[in-house]
Amino acid sequence: MNISDEKLVENFLAGDEKAFEKLIDRYLKQLYNFTFQLVGDQNVAQDLVQEVFVKMWKHLASFDQNKKFSTWLYAIAKNAAYDWLKKKKALPFSTFENADGSNFLEILEDQNFLNSTQLWQKMDNAQDAQQFLNSLSPEMKTIFLLHFQQGFSLVEIAEILGAPSNTLKSQFRRTLLSLRKQFFAKDAPKPFSVS
Repeated sequence: MNISDEKLVENFLAGDEKAFEKLIDRYLKQLYNFTFQLVGDQNVAQDLVQEVFVKMWKHLASFDQNKKFSTWLYAIAKNAAYDWLKKKKALPFSTFENADGSNFLEILEDQNFLNSTQLWQKMDNAQDAQQFLNSLSPEMKTIFLLHFQQGFSLVEIAEILGAPSNTLKSQFRRTLLSLRKQFFAKDAPKPFSVS
C-alpha cells in the first residue's frame, strides 16, 4: 500500500520516526537529480539535498497540511539551490515579470498549440536537451526541470517559485516557442519558390 506524503507527514508529527525515513527515501533521488541539474556539481547537489532534508525536519510542524507536500519540499530545494548559485554569483537578480507587462497568455495548457511534451521529446538525444537547458536562465531551467522531469503543473511550479502564475506561464510559453523554432525548424518544409 502506497501511503500519501501528507499521511506520512501526519504520522511523523504523531511520533512515527519511520514516516520521516519513508519521505526521505521517496524524494532522495528526485531531489538530487533536480538540484544537480540546477547547480551542475555532484558534491554540491549532495550537500544541498542534505540541507533540504534538515530544513524539512526542522519545519515539518509548520507545513500547511492543506497544501501539496511535494510542492513545499521542492520550494525548499529550489531556494537552497538558488542560495548556492547566488553565492557563486551565477544567478542574476531578475524577476519573472515581463518587460512589456503583457499577460495575454493566461491559459498555457493549450496542448494543441504547443504540445510541450511532444516538443520536449522531439530533441534528438539527451545532449540536445542538456544543451537547451544550459542555454536557459536558472529560473527557466528550474521551470523546465520541475515540469518535464518532476511532473509538476505550471500552477504548482508558480507556487514553488513564489511567482505569479500568469507571468510564469507567459515566460514558459515564450521559451517553448523558442524551443519549437530551434528543434522543429530543421523539419519544416522549405518554402516553395517559382523561378
